[in-house]
Amino acid sequence: MLVLVESIQIRSSLPAEGKDVTGLAQTGYGKTGAFALPILHALLEAPRPKHFFDCVLSPTRELAIQIAEQFEALGSELLVGGIDMVQQSIKIAKQPHIIVGTPRRVLDHLKHTKGFSLGRLKYLVLDEADRLLNEDFEESLNEILQMIPRERKTFLFSATMTKKVQKLQRVCLRNPVKIEASSKYSTVDTLKQQYLFLPAKHKDCYLVYILTEMSGSTSMVFTCTCDATRLLALILRNLGLKAIPINGHMSQSKRLGALNKFKSGECNILLCTDVASRGLDIPTVDMVINYDIPTNSKDYIHRVGRTARAGRFGVAISLVNQYELGWYIQIEKLIGNKLPEYPAQEEEVLLLEERVSEAKRLAVMKMKETGGKKKRRGEEDYDGEDIDKYLGLKEGKSSKKFRR
Repeated sequence: MLVLVESIQIRSSLPAEGKDVTGLAQTGYGKTGAFALPILHALLEAPRPKHFFDCVLSPTRELAIQIAEQFEALGSELLVGGIDMVQQSIKIAKQPHIIVGTPRRVLDHLKHTKGFSLGRLKYLVLDEADRLLNEDFEESLNEILQMIPRERKTFLFSATMTKKVQKLQRVCLRNPVKIEASSKYSTVDTLKQQYLFLPAKHKDCYLVYILTEMSGSTSMVFTCTCDATRLLALILRNLGLKAIPINGHMSQSKRLGALNKFKSGECNILLCTDVASRGLDIPTVDMVINYDIPTNSKDYIHRVGRTARAGRFGVAISLVNQYELGWYIQIEKLIGNKLPEYPAQEEEVLLLEERVSEAKRLAVMKMKETGGKKKRRGEEDYDGEDIDKYLGLKEGKSSKKFRR
């Protein structure tokens, strides 16, 4: 994903001291504005550059688009490139000032787009830096760093500080100013966090129960697999709930379409993987549900950070089955807090079992039908990893790794 920003017309700015910066803060604290304002100010002060001025790298396409929208809100004109390399190359040829993109797509253009070079870059921003250093992006990021000038200003931002981020800070930044809103892994005070311990076989019933009880809320439901987002969305739709999935197996246009439907209120339940856990600012989110407990406890911080943003109130509920207890205990250790239990009467929840089971049966049939058709046609947007394997895990037939 690549987003290009062309002409700049500043409406407001902050003074830039010309130093490298490491910024650490809880989600919802306005980190995007913290780097966008100084960069736009510096661009306004500089003689009109005829080269690429700033490059912002983010881990997801959705976050890249949101960052670009922030630049737009602060006074710039946006040229948003799609996923087609040729169309993006045409826009690059117009010499935009600011590039926002994911590491792989930026690297693709550096290698294959004639005339595209970041050799005179003045600013580099690494947003959600801890995620940029995972196995998916580290190699691309290292190559990009070899292609840009050492004499530059670098801004590194993250909600969490990890050993990898500390290593990146040593390699990329020179005597950085450290701005830290919180020195530990924490969630905001306006977030009400709860858990619910339940049998794995009844997790779908409990999810439907909570969403029904909170029917007026806008909710994000996080799962660990792409198949789970699609299956749960189908189950909830069969029960009359307005749910839509978003995951990394969907095409970019479908991902953006799902996100727009959720933002507009057309659907009030978004079933998502961790592709939606970083940086996305959707003020209307009232509740986050962890349908699957993340195996990396730091991902919990990012997930629940999608609600209770910028001083608003929000709710986060974690559904913990017997196989996920160990991971949940690690989350409580990380945030330094024992969470209260969400009140739910099992007898009342299980009244939904027959309806939920039938909705699930129809959803599985639908997934197998559409999955088979897509495989035969050879379409790239096939969402099915292995639905039978997924269902096996949910019924408690877990691997040793899942039991730990």
